[in-house]
Amino acid sequence: MQYRTKTSKNIKPISLLIFLFIGLYTFTTQAQKNKIDGVDVVIGKNIVLNSDIAKFKLDIERRSEGKFKITDCEMLEQIMLQKLLSHHAVIDSVMVSAEEVNSAVANNIRYFIQQFGSEEAMVKAYGFNDAEDMKKELFIIEKENALVRKEQQKINEKVDVTPEEVRIYYNGLKKNNELPEFQAEIALAQIVVHATPTKEEVSRVLKKLGALKKEIEEGGSFRMKAILNSDDPAVVNNGGKYTITKESNFIKKFKEVAFSLDINQVSEPFKSAFGYHIIQLHEVKGNQRIASHILIQPEITATKLRETEIQVDKIRKEILENDITFEEAVKKYSDDEDTKQNGGLIINPQTNESTFDLTRMDPTLYARVSAVKKGEITESFYDEAQGGEKMYKIILMKDRTDAHVADLINDYEKVQQLALQKKKEETITKWAKGKIKDTYIKLNETHKKCTFEKNWKKESKE
Repeated sequence: MQYRTKTSKNIKPISLLIFLFIGLYTFTTQAQKNKIDGVDVVIGKNIVLNSDIAKFKLDIERRSEGKFKITDCEMLEQIMLQKLLSHHAVIDSVMVSAEEVNSAVANNIRYFIQQFGSEEAMVKAYGFNDAEDMKKELFIIEKENALVRKEQQKINEKVDVTPEEVRIYYNGLKKNNELPEFQAEIALAQIVVHATPTKEEVSRVLKKLGALKKEIEEGGSFRMKAILNSDDPAVVNNGGKYTITKESNFIKKFKEVAFSLDINQVSEPFKSAFGYHIIQLHEVKGNQRIASHILIQPEITATKLRETEIQVDKIRKEILENDITFEEAVKKYSDDEDTKQNGGLIINPQTNESTFDLTRMDPTLYARVSAVKKGEITESFYDEAQGGEKMYKIILMKDRTDAHVADLINDYEKVQQLALQKKKEETITKWAKGKIKDTYIKLNETHKKCTFEKNWKKESKE
């Protein structure tokens, strides 16, 4: 949900997000920290370093595209609040499992690999020795993030807002000319039909991989076979070799096969969303597997692509002529497992919500749907998945809302969430006020000059 406000006096849309930025940015700058970096603040057993404040501040301004400005003292107060929350989470015996932390680490690793193009480039960019060192550092950061989130949840577990509180909150914003502006949003559903290779083509690929497997088992170089035959675009740089853990950004089947092999064993050919593979395991290092693979993607003929396009055009015609509803067509025809069971509804990968902000969505998708009205269906169009799967799609504009100033009736749920967010922030502030008194806090002389909202300096009068 995206929105703009004319002032941040009563609504602080970025304040809760600061915690997320701090956690991620602590990691992204960790490898670059000078070991003699001094300590600015101590909160319980947690510390804030000299370099943190400026770096966090710069990152937040960058992420908000310059729309949100924060002073050094305001930034420090946000950092101290996170440290206070994590400190008391430990005191309160908040439980964080290794599984949930590892899951968060894996998500971050996937994000970083997407940003840098490969695991090797990611590791090099952040100055770590290898991916495992990087994951250990991320584990520490994500554990603190989890502690902060769970402590916040614990503090706010009974916080709710009544309809009357929502009304009062809305009227207060309206009176002060501070109503948020909600961006144009759309909800989309899709039908996807994959263009599949012929049985003859699949047989050819399997036969070729089987021959390569035999040649490698007889002493052939896996690396050379990969360079000459693999459709993996990274093969030129890495010869098909990867370091794999169970948390790595690899498809499930790929990891399962890699972890099932003995050293030097070559797998049987197997299928994934990317095509067909064989894998050879080279080394086992703790929870790591060093393995190489050869990927061959079956060719899809122009005839097969045209047949798929015609099929999708027929599905579209059935829907437009009311022979079948869009949701019925999804169940009957769509090949996309992620959306097949929910009427084709597309989930926004950035927010995990069913709506897209038109100003922030993928440019290619925007070009497809920007002119489509509510209830209309796009023409069929060709698309290709990251793994190389070829397909044709149609997209339904399920809902469309233009940019507008918040209205209590039409936007009740969004206003309710804003009111709840404000009440939770106020509850955290009240909690922090009490905990600060009982927590060891030490600020250096420079930051004692700051004017804080909370009594971090433990002065006799706030």
